[in-house]
Amino acid sequence: MTLVIARTREELAAARSSFGTIALVPTMGALHEGHRSLIRRARGLAGTVAVSIFVNPLQFGPGEDLDRYPRTFPEDLAICADEGVGLLFAPTVETMYPGSVETAVTVSSGEMGTIVEGATRPGHFDGVLTVVLKLFNLVRPEIAVFGEKDAQQLAMIRRMVADLNVPVWIDGSPTVREKDGLALSSRNRYLSPPERVTALSLSLALRRGAAAAPDGPAKVIKAARAVLDEAADTDPPLELDYVALVDPTTFEEVGEEYVGPAVLAVAGRVGSTHLIDNLPLYLAPEPFPETS
Repeated sequence: MTLVIARTREELAAARSSFGTIALVPTMGALHEGHRSLIRRARGLAGTVAVSIFVNPLQFGPGEDLDRYPRTFPEDLAICADEGVGLLFAPTVETMYPGSVETAVTVSSGEMGTIVEGATRPGHFDGVLTVVLKLFNLVRPEIAVFGEKDAQQLAMIRRMVADLNVPVWIDGSPTVREKDGLALSSRNRYLSPPERVTALSLSLALRRGAAAAPDGPAKVIKAARAVLDEAADTDPPLELDYVALVDPTTFEEVGEEYVGPAVLAVAGRVGSTHLIDNLPLYLAPEPFPETS
């Protein structure tokens, strides 16, 4: 399949008319193996895979890494071609926000957008939901594929689609990790070798917490926090933003007696890099051993 590149609304509309069912993979570029996994998953869900590449200024807060966020379009283009992508939408800020970013009508993420990651990055999820809805309206996909590494983002997009009656099926794809456990992220390239070692504490904390799941929510948090507290004393240190055990649909923290599916979510800063990670788990007491 020949890769079609569209940069304007007009080019996108003309290209879209020649495709049937589309599965969209929205990205901010700087593609890596995690993105490849999303594209491959999308390829099994629709006749055409569309990828969008757009560094969305609306989801970056003051002092965040908008200006230095990696922009690697030639390499991204090669990956899309290699993975059999049919349509690549790479708009400018002016195309996505014809008036201005500052005065744009936006989607409110509601209360769910103010907790966990939303408490650390106020307004972030308003920006995410706004650009995702814009992409849905422009590309008109039947399916959209997102990574489970951004678990709260995925939950919020599912909520938006349900609440606003958006006719797009949302598919979640499992987190892809390095061999040492670090979740793949475009921001990993910011990390120096010592910072990368410290960053491994996030995935280690998740594994330690998950191992304590049979003992209940408090023990999960205690086990995870012990790893993160130790990482705070390393050089370079991990500056913890949060560790939370939450309902996978609402992202509200679960109570001490909770039994059922949950997400253990962590985030912190290593050097100047903000990193997030999570692990789904099931909270249930271990069954008593059978007696004869």
